[in-house]
Amino acid sequence: MRTFNNLVLAVSWATASLGALYTEPSQLPHLTYDYVIVGAGTAGNVIASRLSENSLYSILVLEAGISAEDDLATIVPLLIPTLPPNSPHDWNYTITPQSGLDGRAFPYRRGRLLGGSSTINFMIHQYGSSEDFDKIAEITNDVGWKWDSLKQHIEKHEKIVPPADGHNTSSQYVPAIHSTNGIMPVSLAGRSQSIDARVIATTKEMPHDFPFNKDMGGGDVLGLGWIQSSIGGGKRSSSATSYLAAAINRPNVHVLINAQVTKLLHTGSLSAVPSFRAVQFARKPGAPQTVVKARKEIILSAGSIGTPQILLLSGIGPKAELQALNIPVVVDNPSVGQNLSDHIWVPNNYKVRDEDSLDDFFRDPLRFSSAMKEWHARKTGIFAGGITNNLGFFRLPSNASIFSTTRDPASGLNSAHWEMVVANFYLNYKPGVVEPVNGSYMTIQSALISSTSRGAVKLISADPFAHPLINPNYLTTPFDIFTMREAVKATKRFVSADAWRDYIESPVGGVVGTEDADIDAYVRDQALSMLHATGTASISPKGASWGVVEPDLKVKGVDGVRIVDASILPFPPSAHTQGPVYLIAERASQLIVGENLQAELDFHFRTDWVVELQAFLSSSAARMYRFCQDIPIMSN
Repeated sequence: MRTFNNLVLAVSWATASLGALYTEPSQLPHLTYDYVIVGAGTAGNVIASRLSENSLYSILVLEAGISAEDDLATIVPLLIPTLPPNSPHDWNYTITPQSGLDGRAFPYRRGRLLGGSSTINFMIHQYGSSEDFDKIAEITNDVGWKWDSLKQHIEKHEKIVPPADGHNTSSQYVPAIHSTNGIMPVSLAGRSQSIDARVIATTKEMPHDFPFNKDMGGGDVLGLGWIQSSIGGGKRSSSATSYLAAAINRPNVHVLINAQVTKLLHTGSLSAVPSFRAVQFARKPGAPQTVVKARKEIILSAGSIGTPQILLLSGIGPKAELQALNIPVVVDNPSVGQNLSDHIWVPNNYKVRDEDSLDDFFRDPLRFSSAMKEWHARKTGIFAGGITNNLGFFRLPSNASIFSTTRDPASGLNSAHWEMVVANFYLNYKPGVVEPVNGSYMTIQSALISSTSRGAVKLISADPFAHPLINPNYLTTPFDIFTMREAVKATKRFVSADAWRDYIESPVGGVVGTEDADIDAYVRDQALSMLHATGTASISPKGASWGVVEPDLKVKGVDGVRIVDASILPFPPSAHTQGPVYLIAERASQLIVGENLQAELDFHFRTDWVVELQAFLSSSAARMYRFCQDIPIMSN
């Protein structure tokens, strides 16, 4: 996308300010708040917005990154491919060399700005399989995590709005399972593409392999259909433009950017349950450290990489690892940073006969400029949509040979093993790949969803500004290797449909050979992350010896810290992860508010009881005094 990036540099755009932001600790009116939220990302902004609805609570949100509210690439949906690694928006992580991917290491993109990764992701929005949440409820012994409980939060979260082009969407989604009253604008594809009809035609031609699913947003994910995206009015919807925008002008909310948390500080005796109600942060390496305190709770929403890193730096984690780095051990929890899981994908590129593909558009400055002018004027056109209009989730056949030796890892029979995403241009983010300079292309992504490979996030040193070691351990289990192989085979079957006969000219840079070993080699050489890291602070049953958080998301063995982000998911969901995280954060907000309400009721009950007792004792004493006064004094 180099040509695309150069074109964007010539375009500028300003948006309305989100509101007053603090950029220096010295600007903060005070250093003690009811709640300190670490991370203004997908989940953190939900918590800030919901808690600040009660004016009695004071909230501080600490964001390590920048605002970027005027950056065009974070606003215009189709400009997202122009956000490269090694940018100010990014944490600029690199994963460790992966044995399952021929020893390759590559950038791991995570948002380091207001909105977190919701400001730089590809905006695909769904919630996953209903069975995903039912499985979490089963794991935790907490029915509050069941889908029937979680889906109530869609009403507050989601705001379905018309697509940018205003087309009739009656055949593309099911209104009854969505909301128009929530805070996050979500829409269907904002511009039709030439391949859309061919994708849908294939579902009719091959309904057994690729059934049509009218709506994947209500817990039923299997099948192929129309994408729903966090886009509203032709602009990206992030947690910053929705939840944070609703909260940031409230007097009880303060947001400080350029504030990287270096550790949590325990504020009580270590002989009892360690209490953490102080957060230490700094602007950059070598800068002065600032400490803020939380009267009620610290909410960690730093993501699946940042959250375990902060816990480890704070002395919460595997004892041996912490001691090796001379970090004082406060809580020995071997689960912190473990269980890292992720989705991966490989590109299947095809040269096509199509003048409407986006390839020529990206290469043509005149078309690019004209489309940008349209977006500026009306928020419509090519730039008002994302990179795809169609995707689908699928399962391996029930008689697949892998199940003779491996238990099915999916959450249930209606949950996915793999995913397909269709894009009408050449798409391959592998470092070093040279894009074609001419011609039209289509890309079908084959993605692993119910991955069983597990890795870890570990500290490389006690320096809080040193990136941790990120090892997802991709493609290291027989199931993952088998499923990626079958997903690539399925993609080949998909494009063999009559719907593509006069469209596809030839595959480009794909599998060399027809044997399973050839496909496996291609996958190892090409696979990249979908950037859906989960599991590094997993939820588990109350009191369990494994896991990092209790069912109410409070950190095990610690008082005063709760985790709300994708790190608590114990397994990868059948979804791009922003949707599930939004629901998790909505439920977490409800839990916190509910606990506060109960505490207030208990306080008032106790207060009223004490007052009544005092009144009773006072009246009893008075009666006793009067009684004694009435008794005649006896003499000898």
